[in-house]
Amino acid sequence: MSYIVVDVEADGAIPHKYSMVCFGAVIVEPTLTKTFYGKTKPISNEWVADALAVSGFSREEHEKFDDPKNVMENFAEWIAKNSKGNPTFISDNPAFDWQWINYYFHTYLGKNPFGFSARRIGDLYCGMKMDTGLNSEWKRLHRKTIHDHNPVNDAKGNAEALLAMKKMGLKLPTY
Repeated sequence: MSYIVVDVEADGAIPHKYSMVCFGAVIVEPTLTKTFYGKTKPISNEWVADALAVSGFSREEHEKFDDPKNVMENFAEWIAKNSKGNPTFISDNPAFDWQWINYYFHTYLGKNPFGFSARRIGDLYCGMKMDTGLNSEWKRLHRKTIHDHNPVNDAKGNAEALLAMKKMGLKLPTY
């Protein structure tokens, strides 16, 4: 089983009404060199300017991105090529990130290679420490890559935190 950290940037709060702008993924293994970056053109005419601004792209740039079907096909192929066994989706906030990836996979491929569940990094950390009040403390763990809303960088930083948790005793799948 491989853990794949995913981060999504979108131009609104929910899929279908709004659009995914871009996303990044990284296989959790020591080198963090197996990455994926996808940029998808809008699927809706609606967008929230402040949400889109977080990604650093303008609407005009977003409209020139790749066809979502092609991006999701490429992502599914990347997952199959780079993961061992069943891939596990993990992120800082799967309530947000998961909904986009799941929606786009089901809309454009008819299935999601991650299945029907995801893991949240903060919950793993709270479980390790046996304290549910430490919700964001994990973000201070050995994250070398700066959180800058480039989704590959954000996914790498989150994977770095997971690797730090592994050094602290968290059992992660073998690479």
